[in-house]
Amino acid sequence: MMFRKICIYGAGAIGGWIGARLAQVADVHLSVVARGATLSALQSSGLRLLANPQGGSGFANVQAQVQTSANPADLGVQDLVIIAVKAPALPDVAQHIAPLIGEHTVVLTAMNGVPWWFLHNFGGRFANTALSSVDPSGRIAHAIAPHHVLGCVVHASCSVREPAVIQHHFGNGLILGEPSGVRSPRAEALHALLKDAGFDATLSEQIQKDVWYKLWGNMSVNPVSALTGATTDKILDDPLVLDFISSVMLEARAIGECIGIPIAQSPQDRHAVTRKLGAFKTSMLQDVQALRPVELDALVGAVCELGRITAVATPFSNALMGLARLQAQGLGLYSA
Repeated sequence: MMFRKICIYGAGAIGGWIGARLAQVADVHLSVVARGATLSALQSSGLRLLANPQGGSGFANVQAQVQTSANPADLGVQDLVIIAVKAPALPDVAQHIAPLIGEHTVVLTAMNGVPWWFLHNFGGRFANTALSSVDPSGRIAHAIAPHHVLGCVVHASCSVREPAVIQHHFGNGLILGEPSGVRSPRAEALHALLKDAGFDATLSEQIQKDVWYKLWGNMSVNPVSALTGATTDKILDDPLVLDFISSVMLEARAIGECIGIPIAQSPQDRHAVTRKLGAFKTSMLQDVQALRPVELDALVGAVCELGRITAVATPFSNALMGLARLQAQGLGLYSA
């Protein structure tokens, strides 16, 4: 399968990073769905990717001219659509994405948290259970049918310097795979394309495992940082807070075992990995400080729902969800 017509839906930090790299591959025609200042910047100056100023990435600055519009119908059916928005924006994407999707279009979801397709043909006796926490009305699943989807887990840090100007900080990893776990020709073709674009791309035998492992750390530290305003080093240095987030992680680990995603590590093992990254503000803390909607449902609410589905008690996760939700509602950053 060839991916010549590629559209990025969400040209923020991660979408811009992926798009700018793909635009350098021969025969790729890149388009972007964008609005407001990002749309204007793309039309006037194109998409710019700034290399890590500390070096070590092996990549230089990139600038790409792209076709862009706020209306997906202007861009037409694509071979590949990469959705790289925050979870709260996904219902709006689902409402407008139809003109981009043809019979054979692949939709790659480069997003954090539990996606709507998570239990599609996966999860043992819980397989194909709909998750109302991330798709309450089923509109997303209706608009983006699971057979179009390839999952993707991003291991990289990027930020938006200004509209359509992306700064790469560190990391170059993309893990992709079919929700069914099969090694399909389209997954292999996309894996090859991402390698050609310079990514450290890995083809997963079960993408849900990679989603869950990344979530395992993010779902606790992110909301706690948003609630407290603390960087990760301060969270890990407080023994009471550390015990609380470890309890949240143990609940998630128990759920994972029920749906076929056992995690051999202890929470302390994962804390050691986080500590190596140094003191940083989590993405959710950055969203709260910038008064942007927060990804609570995909990171925490879905875990609480999976606890109910699998009959695993989640008192610590429920408490974290309730506190973080109350804070975000008070700031106008979350609506149930």
